[in-house]
Amino acid sequence: MNKTLPQGWTREPLRQVVDQFIVPMRDKPPKWSGSIPWCRIEDFDGKYLHDSKSGQYVNEDTVDRMNLRVFPVGTVLCSCSARLGVCTITGRELVSNQTFIGLMPGVRVDGEFLYYNLSSQAEALQKLSSGTTIAYLPREKFEAFEIDLPPNPEQKTIRDVLATIDDAIEHTEGLIAKYQQIKAGLMHDLFARGLAPDGSLRPASESQRTTFGWIPRTWHVGSLLDVSDRSRQPILTGPFGADLGNDDFIAEGVPVLRIGNIQQGYLDLSDLLFVTPQKARDLDRYSVCEGDLLFARQGATTGRNALANKAVKGYLINYHIIRVALDQNRCSPVFIEAAFDGEIVKRQIEREKGRGTREGINTAQLKALELPLAPLQEQRVIANLLRSQVSLIDEANRNVEKLRMLKNGLMHDLLTGCVRVNIEKPTA
Repeated sequence: MNKTLPQGWTREPLRQVVDQFIVPMRDKPPKWSGSIPWCRIEDFDGKYLHDSKSGQYVNEDTVDRMNLRVFPVGTVLCSCSARLGVCTITGRELVSNQTFIGLMPGVRVDGEFLYYNLSSQAEALQKLSSGTTIAYLPREKFEAFEIDLPPNPEQKTIRDVLATIDDAIEHTEGLIAKYQQIKAGLMHDLFARGLAPDGSLRPASESQRTTFGWIPRTWHVGSLLDVSDRSRQPILTGPFGADLGNDDFIAEGVPVLRIGNIQQGYLDLSDLLFVTPQKARDLDRYSVCEGDLLFARQGATTGRNALANKAVKGYLINYHIIRVALDQNRCSPVFIEAAFDGEIVKRQIEREKGRGTREGINTAQLKALELPLAPLQEQRVIANLLRSQVSLIDEANRNVEKLRMLKNGLMHDLLTGCVRVNIEKPTA
C-alpha cells in the first residue's frame, strides 16, 4: 500500500467498513439434497458466484438442523486458506464449510469495490498467514487487515471502470467457448465423414465402423509408425535418471520442456528450466524439431499433447514427455494432432493409461494406438480448415490476455490512487 494516501482517502481495517463477518461451520451435511448451493473454492470463477459446479445442494431443513451459516446475496467471499485472496461475490444465497470468510459490506464501502480491492492484495494477505504446509489467515488478522478507501463516489467510478474490463473479458471468453464448440463439432464431422473432392462432407453412408469409432471408407487405420520420420528415432521418451537431474538446471541456457509446458493443443512457455549448451549437445537426440508431436505421458495430464512450433526448435524434453517425430512428407502434423484430440484415440488412451502400476502411457502403448489416417492431400485440406478455426481461438485468447494485463494495470493504478478517476458531479 502507498505510505502517503491520496487526498480524501482513508486507511481502514476491514472491521471498520464491514458490517458482518460470516465464518462457515466446519460440519459437513450427511447427504446432498435440496436447492441451496454448497460452494467450494473450486467454484470461484469470476466476480459472481451463482451455483455449485460440483452439483452439491442442501435444503432449508438441513440448514436449520445443522445451524449452517448462510451467505446472503451480495456477500464478498474471500479465501483464507491455501489460495489466499481468491474472491467472489454471491449472486444468490449459498452455504459451505470451506475455509473462507464472508464479508457483508457496510455503507462506507461498495461491495464490488471491496471485491476488487481484496482480489488485488493476495500477496499482502499471504504475508499475514500462519502455517507451514498450508497457509492460513486467522480471522482476527483478517479483520485487522487495512485497505485504502476513497470516497464512496470514487469507489463506484473505480468499480465501474474495472467492471467494464471484466465484461469485455467475459464476452471474449464466451467467444472462445463458442469457437471451441464449433471446432469440436467440425472435428467430429471431418473424422467421421471426411471430405469429398469438392470440399464438402461425404455422406454418412460412406463411412465405416472401426473398433473405436467411425471413419470414412477411403481412410485406413494405421499407427504413428506409418507417419513418423524414419531418419530420427520415431517415438522417444525424454532423458531420466543420471542423464538429466536437478543439478543440471541453470538460470539461463537451452530450455527444457516439462509436462506442465504441454497444454492441450498449445505450449505454455511461461515456466521453463534450462541446461548449459554443452549439456544440450550431450542430449541432442532429445531435442525438438518443428512439427514434432509432444505427448504428456504420466499422471493426471496423460494424453495431453501439442505440436512443437518454430519457437521451440532445439528445446529438450524431459522424462515425462514422449516426442513423436512426424514426417511431413507422409502426413500433416496438424491432422495428426487433431486425431489425438479425437474420440477414437482418446478412448484408447483412457483404456491404456490405467494398465500399468501408475497411471501413464509408455512408448510401446503409443506405438500400438490405432490412428485414423486420411490420404495425404485430404489431411492437408482438413488441416487448413482446422487452422482457420484455431486462428480464431488464438486471436480471442490473445485479446483476453491483453484485457487481463490492462485490468491488472488499472487495478494497481486505480486502487492505490496513483491514477485518480473523474467524478461526474450531479447536474442541478
